[in-house]
Amino acid sequence: MAIFKRVPPDGQKGKVSYNSGIVSGIVNLAVSEVEGVEMLAGKKGLKLYFEKNGIFADISVKMDYGYNVPEVAFKIQQTVKHNVEAMTKYKVAKVDVSVVGVDFPQERTVEQN
Repeated sequence: MAIFKRVPPDGQKGKVSYNSGIVSGIVNLAVSEVEGVEMLAGKKGLKLYFEKNGIFADISVKMDYGYNVPEVAFKIQQTVKHNVEAMTKYKVAKVDVSVVGVDFPQERTVEQN
């Protein structure tokens, strides 16, 4: 379990604990917001490492045919970093995106007479 300590503004001391599953859910949500990609299911799609410098994320996705790979990968990095930092107060040190496949549209077969 990852723990983030925070002192509330009213001076009371306490701590907020985030389960790694919560951070995984936030990353899944962030990737689903990006058009043209789908994260691989299960543990193959996401690996999180909680380090002193911040969170390191390895994300594996399948991309739809016709999208620009570098642009979509950068969009995933930005979205994951923004969402995790906004929702948990963790810092994201690094987001690696691996495109492991391309989904091609179903080819239509045209019958010729």
